[in-house]
Amino acid sequence: MIRRYVVSLLGCLLGLGLTVAQAAPPGDPILGTWKLNAEKSTFTPGPGWRSQTRAYQVIPAGVSVTWTGVDAGGESMQVSYTYQYDGRDYPMKGSASYDTLNAVRIDERTVRSEEKRDGKIIGVAVRAVSPDGNRLTITDEGTNRKGQKFSQVLVFDRAATN
Repeated sequence: MIRRYVVSLLGCLLGLGLTVAQAAPPGDPILGTWKLNAEKSTFTPGPGWRSQTRAYQVIPAGVSVTWTGVDAGGESMQVSYTYQYDGRDYPMKGSASYDTLNAVRIDERTVRSEEKRDGKIIGVAVRAVSPDGNRLTITDEGTNRKGQKFSQVLVFDRAATN
């Protein structure tokens, strides 16, 4: 009886450890706040975002992302989601184009994600943090809800911390 309890407890701890490891490894370079550098970003078709700020933080369920921005037409948007680096789909709230997103780590600074609507992949993004940790580049291609194809290279600068 005690042996079964110990084996069960060890299994739970191992499972918890794997979940935490997939959420965000210690020193994940994405963590923090990022501000869009619209002048260095490209949008096809244009024009693109006027502004965007993204905040990435670790929470028990994974990596939490909240971003706010103003699009080319002056419309505000706020998007939020929580994910792990396990390739599973996680719901996105507030996105004009996507319902879910999944993420898989390519290396310590690069992540690939699939963006889906109604269960179908309609966008693929690759997110990379520069070796010095001060620049975030997101290359994103897909189809918006209007059926228009787009591609964008979003360049972000790390926001100063106090």
